[in-house]
Amino acid sequence: MTEFLTDPIVVTVLLSIAGIGIVLELFSSKFGVAGFIGVFALILFFYGHFQAGLAGYGTLVLFVAGLLLIFLEFFLPGAISGTLGVAALILSLFLAGEDAIQIGVSILIAIFLSVIVFFMMIKVFDKKLILFNKMVLFDSAKKEDGYVSNINRIDLMGKEGIALTILRPAGTVIINSERVDVVSEGGFIEQNAAVKVIKVEGARIVVREV
Repeated sequence: MTEFLTDPIVVTVLLSIAGIGIVLELFSSKFGVAGFIGVFALILFFYGHFQAGLAGYGTLVLFVAGLLLIFLEFFLPGAISGTLGVAALILSLFLAGEDAIQIGVSILIAIFLSVIVFFMMIKVFDKKLILFNKMVLFDSAKKEDGYVSNINRIDLMGKEGIALTILRPAGTVIINSERVDVVSEGGFIEQNAAVKVIKVEGARIVVREV
């Protein structure tokens, strides 16, 4: 069994199954069958290499830590936990392998097959990345839906008023008995000076002395 599990071809198959299982989990809202199959394939990989004396307890600890970090990714915001988990898994694979080149080739083949499955899920089966959608906010506050970031006082365009305070350049003016926060066109405007609204940019109202 140990000789079989450490065979380069079997190692490549196990890593490919693990990679594809992780990819399929990206399209699932919770950890499912694909994830368990992928984890089981990794366990077989490490079991064989541990029995062969190629993987030590430190490698197993790194492997378990990688799995835990990936599992925590389903519950934590952002992608830091998942990224660290994948990095820990890949490092543990290299540490467990007898030949770094052979392990590297097996990992590259597994990644290649996983990428193919990833694009097939999106292009052929029209699946959505449910896991990533939980991390990213796609809703937007649109003006058509009644959301406004600022009140646009376009109604004040061209209106005249009196400077209630000194404008240097920000201050307050009275327009139609309403106190309005404004900024001058750039210059200093004295208190009680007559001003006129020349520009409205959302909540930013620009005035010029008359």
